[in-house]
Amino acid sequence: MTVPTTAAAECREILNRLGVPAAAWSSDGFEARSPIDGSVAGRVAETPDLDAVADRATAAFQQWKRVPAPRRGELVRLLGEELRASKDDLARLVTLEAGKIVSEGLGEVQEMIDICDFAVGLSRQLYGLTLASERPGHHMRETWQPLGPVLVISAFNFPVAVWAWNACLALVCGDPVIWKPSEKTPLTALATHAILDRAVARFGDAPEGLCQLVIGGREAGEALAADPRIPLVSATGSTRMGRAVAQTVAARLGRSLLELGGNNAMIVTPSADLDMTVRAIAFSAVGTCGQRCTTLRRLLVHESVADGLIARLKAAYETLPVGDPRQDGVLVGPLIDESAGAAFDAALRQAATEGGEVVVGGTRGAGGGGIYVRPAIVRMPAQTAVVEHETFAPILYVLTWSDFDDAVAMQNAVPQGLSSCVFTDSVREAEQFLSAWGSDCGIANVNIGPSGAEIGGAFGGEKDTGGGRESGSDAWKAYMRRQTQTVNFSAALPLAQGVKFDI
Repeated sequence: MTVPTTAAAECREILNRLGVPAAAWSSDGFEARSPIDGSVAGRVAETPDLDAVADRATAAFQQWKRVPAPRRGELVRLLGEELRASKDDLARLVTLEAGKIVSEGLGEVQEMIDICDFAVGLSRQLYGLTLASERPGHHMRETWQPLGPVLVISAFNFPVAVWAWNACLALVCGDPVIWKPSEKTPLTALATHAILDRAVARFGDAPEGLCQLVIGGREAGEALAADPRIPLVSATGSTRMGRAVAQTVAARLGRSLLELGGNNAMIVTPSADLDMTVRAIAFSAVGTCGQRCTTLRRLLVHESVADGLIARLKAAYETLPVGDPRQDGVLVGPLIDESAGAAFDAALRQAATEGGEVVVGGTRGAGGGGIYVRPAIVRMPAQTAVVEHETFAPILYVLTWSDFDDAVAMQNAVPQGLSSCVFTDSVREAEQFLSAWGSDCGIANVNIGPSGAEIGGAFGGEKDTGGGRESGSDAWKAYMRRQTQTVNFSAALPLAQGVKFDI
């Protein structure tokens, strides 16, 4: 087999192998470019009629909500099988289009498989409650019903896993799914839908329009978010984008599930295991080239261990392999595009004006058409404006503290509230960090970095992170409507609270 000469050529080979139809391409559609070398795989056709998309989803809902939940789970089980069969190809495409290293691409598809397994089990566990009625001969219960079409707006950095978090739960809950992926990563979405189509074909009787893919820009997302036929909009992206979505959806009294920015901190105490701490920092701060919402961006270190830890981190950063993420041994791939590179440069300049000192990194590398940077560590005198802002790039700001209460307060003193962690061998410090007066984030870890959550727990954060929860635990309830039901099986009609109304 001839080895493709560019990343884009390899993309086309994989898309053909996965069965993406020729109709997906258009001479005037969205340009699909690989961040690895800047090569263009082609132009992806935009979805022409958004009104028809919502119509099909509405019609599909009328059929799908009548299907028993365990049967709905069978479709997701088949999707999991198809993902297993196509794991290597889809993971490779994630690497090619999003720039993730090979193991991260494989890990993202494994996350899709894992949520399929979770959702299949969930399809037999959509439990309600039996409630005690104060009226004799009455039975009261609470149940969960399908909600309706769900719009999923996903970001480039997890181009397929976030869709799976939402789609697998929505499908078993009885909801059709409309997916509007990032315009920066349309190819992985096309590939995922080709894989899904095989599962739907095997399932046999899924309604038309149950799962739809919308290719388009910001305007497409805005139009669908404003559509009253779509009761839930699940959006992943920047806080700016989330505020716009929330206002649009709230204006029509719809629901929004928002997974927005993070400015995640690690508190390092004097008792921390520094060997483990260095490893956790390295992955959390530079994995996915710093382009995760859970990326470690602030390192809050006790002053007694700061100099030694910074020296060890500097040595580790100096040996980080940066380059083509397809190559063995590379740990840091490219930024998604030049705008991300410009944000990286601008943040470092601002940090310098605010008293920051670059310890290591911060330079551009030769990338053969891609945007490659050396991950940076910047020592800051205080939590200045640049530190409080989330820059979606591999910059780690280091600050010191002397009192644990002050460290926790510093961690919480940013607009975002996604993920957090502490490294300590003190039970008191660990439990305080996890207490009501500790971390104010949706995720709080002890002796684990802030990045790399498992699908079993609910994922999401507070404040400017949006407050949404996806993936595991009881996140499924966001995709359903709650209904309280009362049945009178007596021959009388007593009223609640002892009210008398005799006629």
